[in-house]
Amino acid sequence: MKYLKLTVLMLSSAFLMNCGGKDEKKKSFSYDTETEAPAAKSETPVAADTATATDGVVEVMLHGDDKMTFNLKEIKVKKGQKVKLTLMHTGKMPKNVMGHNFVLLNKGVELATFASKAASAGDHDYVPEGSEDVIVYTKLLGGGESDVIEFDAPEAGTYDFLCSFPGHYALMKGKFIVE
Repeated sequence: MKYLKLTVLMLSSAFLMNCGGKDEKKKSFSYDTETEAPAAKSETPVAADTATATDGVVEVMLHGDDKMTFNLKEIKVKKGQKVKLTLMHTGKMPKNVMGHNFVLLNKGVELATFASKAASAGDHDYVPEGSEDVIVYTKLLGGGESDVIEFDAPEAGTYDFLCSFPGHYALMKGKFIVE
């Protein structure tokens, strides 16, 4: 019950803070291996430090903040590419209050169902231990912390990613597109 009240309070606060009426465009990036440079969609500019490539490894910088947002809503890579993803919690709140992680789900996994299971896995960074729904994930982070994971991009398709801290998936989610 304590976590439910805390989650409702955090979601309410986030919605109030984000109700500014401004029209923000969805940010994304894709990586084009032919030119070895990040390729951004024209309507969604990407910061220069979002993705880079070195030695065939695509480096993705994903930021989570105290407003329960990721800086990217879409990540595009090529099938089989080595991906080095760095999650940075750019906020200041501790992980027991505003923890963030990156969880990449297998195709077809329902976000709400997974998030419900994850909410009871607090002793394992809100990722159900041994779950077949998960491809890869970072550890849970508090403000100012970061974690790096490396993995090979799965088969072509569209996958969901999210922060599995209780209540965060509603705002902190995106698409991981493998071409």
